[in-house]
Amino acid sequence: MERNISPSLLAADFGNLEKEITKINKSKASWLHCDIMDGVFVPNISFGFPVVELAAKISVKPLDVHLMIIEPEKFIDRFCKIGIDFLTFHAEACQHIHRAIQQIKGNNVKAGLSLNPHTPIDILRDIIGDLDLVLIMSVNPGFGGQSFIEHTYNKVENLKELIIRSKSKAVIQVDGGISKANAEKLFDSGADILVAGTSIFHSKDPIKAIDEMLQYD
Repeated sequence: MERNISPSLLAADFGNLEKEITKINKSKASWLHCDIMDGVFVPNISFGFPVVELAAKISVKPLDVHLMIIEPEKFIDRFCKIGIDFLTFHAEACQHIHRAIQQIKGNNVKAGLSLNPHTPIDILRDIIGDLDLVLIMSVNPGFGGQSFIEHTYNKVENLKELIIRSKSKAVIQVDGGISKANAEKLFDSGADILVAGTSIFHSKDPIKAIDEMLQYD
């Protein structure tokens, strides 16, 4: 199984953003993850369109945008027009999930749906075939540097079973508290791509940190 890392720009040094993205360009990371927070759905505010537009200009990696905002459908079209590759929104923040998925796909962008730690994967049964990505939150969203929730391993395994049974092509992404300590077990549980912020950008050598998460027998 292919293993992928998507570094989270939220943990980068925003005073040297171009330099930080350039480091990721030179790494073995597969994507670049952008967390958009509104201070309503989650108790934090991150960044918006200007930063994503800058990332789109500098990054040679596909842009993986994660909306942690209420009423994401209001902003889907504008984010898609920036030139991103994946757009993920939260099931808990959207009343019409299927409509929002189709809105993303209508912009020729791959659609992802994120689940908070307390949200069961059963809600995916009727829409798993429409998704390109499912993001499992392994912390409560809003802040970087939180401790990993151990139940995530079982949740990933159950989601993998659902994807196989449904013959879905969705990939599994996990975000929150990701480090070298849990990367291997998450990949073994069925995760396809891990989002890591603090453990990469706050390390002495981000490129080496990514290598270490991927180097398992």
